[in-house]
Amino acid sequence: MKLRNVVLAAAMVAAAATSALTTSAHAQAKEQFIAVLSYRTGPYAPNGTPWANGYVDYIKLVNAKGGVNGVKLAFEECETGYDTARSVECYERLKSRNPAFVQPLSTGATFAITEKAPNDKIPVVSVGYGRSESADGTVFKWNFPIAGNYWVAADAILQAIAKKEGGWDKLKGKKIALVYHDSPYGKEPIPLLQERSRMHHFDLQLLPVAAPGVEQKATWLQIRQARPDYTLLWGWGVMNSTSIKEAVATGYPREKMYGVWWAGAEPDVKDVGDGAKGYNAVTMQHGAEPQSKVVKDIQALVHAKGQGTGPKEEVGQVLYMRGAMSAMLGIEGIRAAQERFGKGKVMSGEQVRWGLENLNLTQQKLDGLGFAGVMRPISTSCVDHMGAAWARIHTWDGKQWKFTSDWLQGDEQVIKPLVRSTAAKYAAEKKLTARTPADCQS
Repeated sequence: MKLRNVVLAAAMVAAAATSALTTSAHAQAKEQFIAVLSYRTGPYAPNGTPWANGYVDYIKLVNAKGGVNGVKLAFEECETGYDTARSVECYERLKSRNPAFVQPLSTGATFAITEKAPNDKIPVVSVGYGRSESADGTVFKWNFPIAGNYWVAADAILQAIAKKEGGWDKLKGKKIALVYHDSPYGKEPIPLLQERSRMHHFDLQLLPVAAPGVEQKATWLQIRQARPDYTLLWGWGVMNSTSIKEAVATGYPREKMYGVWWAGAEPDVKDVGDGAKGYNAVTMQHGAEPQSKVVKDIQALVHAKGQGTGPKEEVGQVLYMRGAMSAMLGIEGIRAAQERFGKGKVMSGEQVRWGLENLNLTQQKLDGLGFAGVMRPISTSCVDHMGAAWARIHTWDGKQWKFTSDWLQGDEQVIKPLVRSTAAKYAAEKKLTARTPADCQS
């Protein structure tokens, strides 16, 4: 009897262990994994950290609300230091967990991962950065520069300048300088600016700054000598505040400066304070949004429960909102995929790719997600992987960012031909065949 009891007990323990393993495996199978490539160290950390905080907090918010149709989101951060090689290492390590998508948060890393994504079948989401020509989904099947690329940003800035001057014709003979991070990121706006320069006959001066951008005295000496009518800043991290400080030191008017949306957040101006007053930047639809519903939800359902990723007072600032918006766009790709392939199921990268290509974020949907007043509708397609080209200008008043323009839309008559021709060149180099309308139905 004793032996029989021992055998029964052992069998029960084994069954319980098997049940626990099955339950654990089932729980893991019900989780949708998201790879988080971030940088919280190095010269770009002051800007990379708030983005990552917003990104992770939004994932936590979705889980606090029950996940995506009941599917909870799992995630893992991997520190890249804004280094392309380290970013690729992170990608290679995390891709074994079958991520729904990857957001590299670096144009250089996006260039590198773009070459890997088709084979790995992992969508590359680059909200407001990356390859501008990847808006062409017929060539870049796996890339999604959703909500705006650098050509939209550059075009919106020039539209704002033209309006200030009294029309495009008033730009003739003007001098416009571009101070840019000497990297793939910083070089992205150049084709659009050159095209506009040919169209409107303004002189374009290109001034590269070596990474990370802490030494700019020679650059601003050139600006002092050339005295451009306007200066565009395409910087990131410590480069941005350094540029503004050099403008102050050389007496260059801050109201004549326009930054890209990665050079228009609180970390870029807070150390300069009143010295940055009048400095402008294009925004990627949103600005600082502390009163938005999504921010209030994050405060109530994440931070109030002690689960916030960063400082509570940072929630709703510009880069925090960029991170939250970026996470939302990727997650809505998962939700769209579930509508076709099965609600309550974990989606593969291929299925999420379809979802990202068929986003239809109406204003009603955005409002329901807590982004009322923050964003305009976005609708992607096989041909258009960007889905929207809206921006605004906001200006630093010495204490906070305030919108100083109406909504601006990138001019499709200028941007689309540039996207098509550059994408076609990429396809020819890589020996790719662009998708046809028939291919898009599959």
